[in-house]
Amino acid sequence: MKKTMMLILAAVLTLALAACGKNSGGSAEGGDQSSANTNSELTGSILATGSSALQPLVEEASKTFMDKNKGITVQVQGGGSGTGLTQVAGGQADIGNSDVFASEKLDAAQAKDLVDHQVAVVGMAAVVNPKVNIDNLTKQQLVDIFTGKVTNWKELGGPDQKIQIVNRPASSGTRATFEKYALGMKTEDLQGSIQEDSSGTVKKLIAETPGAIGYLALSYIDDSVKAVKYEGVAPTEDNVANGTYPIWAYEHMYTKGEPKPEVKAFLDYMTSDEVQNGAVKDLGYIPVSKMQVVRDVDGNIKKK
Repeated sequence: MKKTMMLILAAVLTLALAACGKNSGGSAEGGDQSSANTNSELTGSILATGSSALQPLVEEASKTFMDKNKGITVQVQGGGSGTGLTQVAGGQADIGNSDVFASEKLDAAQAKDLVDHQVAVVGMAAVVNPKVNIDNLTKQQLVDIFTGKVTNWKELGGPDQKIQIVNRPASSGTRATFEKYALGMKTEDLQGSIQEDSSGTVKKLIAETPGAIGYLALSYIDDSVKAVKYEGVAPTEDNVANGTYPIWAYEHMYTKGEPKPEVKAFLDYMTSDEVQNGAVKDLGYIPVSKMQVVRDVDGNIKKK
């Protein structure tokens, strides 16, 4: 009798375990399906245009992003902040890269439809040909140069060499930032000055042209050109971050309304720790989180 009871209990236990295994298998299958839906691969193409100051960072980040997301293609073009803002507002681009707030380049009706995604801060500096023996320029000296009042470096204590201005077009956010925070005024294009759409070309011309001066984002500056101090303050990351060096701008990536999923994924990647602590720093930009000051659209600065 005792043996019979043991056999019955063993049979019941076997049936219970089998049922449990079946239920467990069903749950696992449901879980796998849910996970697949959550992590479904994004596809699509993204066009980002505009700021040449921001372009190197977006290009570098896009390469790694595409490696991680094989179904997405990211194309990055320059053309200046004004171009990027105009194209994203008009629907020709998914992202408008800009060194300035949209309201500084677009009318109110266009600007209100754009969503601002700030991905970094960039410092900018007056840059001269390495043979120009000038290490510091005041605000007034820069104004005198870019308005044509001073035309030879000897007037500023430098060599007897004609000053050659290498400028950016009016659509450039780098130019807008330099004029607003270094000169405190807008300037006209002087006869004899050179105008270039690309920061890379500006750097090349300054490096190769005797007596040349222009301005570049710090992310572009290397040993081929010389960045000068502004009012005695060096254009360094720390001086930008603590607010003692005034020539800097937020790097914006604007979308028209809320971004589509693949664009949002890319923008999220731009602000991720991987990019902020990697490409942002490696390429000479400053993470927004490092800034000890904030600046509004009117240029007012206050401590965080």
